[in-house]
Amino acid sequence: MLWVGGSFSKCLGQDAISSSLIQTIGEADTSQRTRQEATRQIPMDRLTQVAQQRIQRIIASPTLFRRLPSQRIDCDPEMFIFLVRHPEVMVGIWEVMGITKVHTQRTAPFKLEANDNAGTDCVMDLVYGDHATHLFYAEGEYSGPMVAKPIKGAGVFVLHSRYIKQPDGTVHVVGTLDCFIQLGSLGADLVARTLSGLIGRTADNNFTETARFIAQISRTSTTNPEGMVDLANRLPQVDPSIREKFAEQSRSVYQRSTRTAALLDTARPAR
Repeated sequence: MLWVGGSFSKCLGQDAISSSLIQTIGEADTSQRTRQEATRQIPMDRLTQVAQQRIQRIIASPTLFRRLPSQRIDCDPEMFIFLVRHPEVMVGIWEVMGITKVHTQRTAPFKLEANDNAGTDCVMDLVYGDHATHLFYAEGEYSGPMVAKPIKGAGVFVLHSRYIKQPDGTVHVVGTLDCFIQLGSLGADLVARTLSGLIGRTADNNFTETARFIAQISRTSTTNPEGMVDLANRLPQVDPSIREKFAEQSRSVYQRSTRTAALLDTARPAR
């Protein structure tokens, strides 16, 4: 994922990603205090009893907890929410670009299965979502050549988002991701705790690059909407209805940005 953004720009004939699209805010945090805060922020009262039980089992005794460094990105809010709820769209774009072997399949309105063709299978549920909070629950298994027997695990991932309107009419989205991960065997648990620093830095980097990619999708929609529509129509792994929604989102981003630019031009004093 380190070069996804640049490759995406070349794929659509755009200039290289501007560093102004994204800013990392703060540092990662694994402290007990932050973990307690993250636990309190989970909207448990809005979940079903079954969902509460599954999530409570993970957050009560995670193998690893990490709050990743917050990312501030220049992004249309509606496009941001769409991509958060439909991650297979990004995976499909990566496949078009020839930089991933991950396969995804949506099996229900809020459930996605994924396989990385390297030994890892997982199922991810969007348990709860609104403009400010998205709560995912995932279960998976790794059975590749690096282990003698499959390692099972589960995780709770909570994305908190806030939206800051800028004087020029654009919107900055600030995203913070809390990760609770629990592994199913003592050996895997010990290895994960030993390598927690490396695992954490990898997660931080992936979160940053994914945020950068989302920002570039939004930016490209404002400058090349027809290119985005063409891309939407070619996405593999993505249901036709979701491809069409992505195309609609790209057109809407362009329309909103055009209206904003027109209003700003009107508001400028004549010289």
